[in-house]
Amino acid sequence: MKNIFRNPEKSIAAKLIIAIGLVMIIVTFLFWYAIRSKQKQDIMSIALKYGISFMDFAKRSTHSSMLNREREEIQQTLENLSTPVGVEKVTIFNHDGNIKYSSSVEDVGKSIDKTTLACLGCHPKPEESPALLSEPRQWNVYKNQEGFTALRIVSVIPNESSCYTARCHAHAKDQEILGFVEADLSLAILDEALLKQGLALSAYVILFVLAVSTFLGIIIYKIVSKPVQVLVNGMDKVAGGDLNHSVPIKSTDEMGVLAKTFNSMIHDLKAASDQREKWTQMLEKEIAKKTEEIQTTHNNLMQTEKLASLGRMAAGVAHEINNPLTGVVTFAHLLKKRFPADSTEAEDLNVIIEQSDRCSKIIKNLLTFARATPSDKGEVSIHDLLNRTVFMVKNQEKFHHIKFNMNLEDSHPVVYGDATQFQQIFLNMFINAVDAMNGRGNITVATRKVQEDSKNFIEIEFTDEGCGISEENMPKLFEPFFTTKPVGKGTGLGLSVSHGIVKHLGGHLKVKSTYGKGTSFFVRLPMSE
Repeated sequence: MKNIFRNPEKSIAAKLIIAIGLVMIIVTFLFWYAIRSKQKQDIMSIALKYGISFMDFAKRSTHSSMLNREREEIQQTLENLSTPVGVEKVTIFNHDGNIKYSSSVEDVGKSIDKTTLACLGCHPKPEESPALLSEPRQWNVYKNQEGFTALRIVSVIPNESSCYTARCHAHAKDQEILGFVEADLSLAILDEALLKQGLALSAYVILFVLAVSTFLGIIIYKIVSKPVQVLVNGMDKVAGGDLNHSVPIKSTDEMGVLAKTFNSMIHDLKAASDQREKWTQMLEKEIAKKTEEIQTTHNNLMQTEKLASLGRMAAGVAHEINNPLTGVVTFAHLLKKRFPADSTEAEDLNVIIEQSDRCSKIIKNLLTFARATPSDKGEVSIHDLLNRTVFMVKNQEKFHHIKFNMNLEDSHPVVYGDATQFQQIFLNMFINAVDAMNGRGNITVATRKVQEDSKNFIEIEFTDEGCGISEENMPKLFEPFFTTKPVGKGTGLGLSVSHGIVKHLGGHLKVKSTYGKGTSFFVRLPMSE
């Protein structure tokens, strides 16, 4: 243990012992000082209590003699009061400072010192002004001629009814204070007791610090210094290449945990090469996986671009088809005028006109949806837009065997937004539904008003009778490019785009599905105020 303090700056145990020792010394000194101060305060409180009691006793002892103006009796009483050990002097003086009676006979007839408590206890500047203190002082402590602590107490002799009604009639009724009693009490016995207590307390404190420091040094050496030295020796051996070495510390405290961690580190160093090779293989597999994902994403983007180009091309073809249709309808009307209204030719021409108008409306809706126009926000009637979208899709070949069940709210809910974006959402719902049912079945569209957080919403429900969505695919449903459709039939962007549009408008897009039975999508949009 003696080696600890040879180089204390290099020893954690030495630093701990020195630091804790200094803290103990400081705390112990503060504790000692606090106890000493409390002892002094308590002793002074006791002395003051008995001093006040002595003053009351002195006034009671002289009260009768004063009423009868028995001067010799008063003087004798004061001399008797000063005979006990600790009572140095008892003095009675009037309001003008003239000493009338005193246990020291030579002081009788003299004036009190105006720089003492007798005057300064009531007057801040007795020689200049008769002004009084707001809180008079009745006692103070000083050192007497022998060097011991002494207590001086001054008590007022008030004018009582027994005084101004006495036979001597020495005092007027309106005189409040007749005089003062002053006593000087020696506290030499208390000084001696306080000194003995202080010496005993100091001895106890020193013994306590020495004992605690000794035990602390031994404990720190056993718990900290010795285990740390064992760890240092073990590190030196491992640094020299001995990977079979282990630290023989079996405790369950922090040192034991550190030793266990150190031994585990040595074991890990042996397996580092194999682990590094394993990590290399895992990294290669992960790179290959990410490369495949990037390639898949690239292919999806290319497919999306192809679909966008196809849409633009389809819009152009539809525009070109619309021009001949206009000519067909025009000439059909001209031919119709050449035949009677009830003729077979007129009926055939009506069929041509009717089907041409139907084709024209389909092409017009296709152009309206495919045309890239700036966002035009305004109030949109959800029911009107749903009916137009259903009319647009039900004439397509893949919807020929689909039945639409429309359960719309009696009122006409209006939302604020872009009608083209809403139509894109509805189209995505219909296309997903018909793909899930393989082109045959019922699609139910229902609307209802709901309230959420004191706000009004219109909820649109799209329900199909398709194959449903499995549990493992539900969390990925709104991810871009995620699709369960065969290659070339879907891009995985429809639901992702729809979800983004609804969320941007302050709404929600939720889904409920039973695998093998069907799926319901709920589009909730905030209504216009």
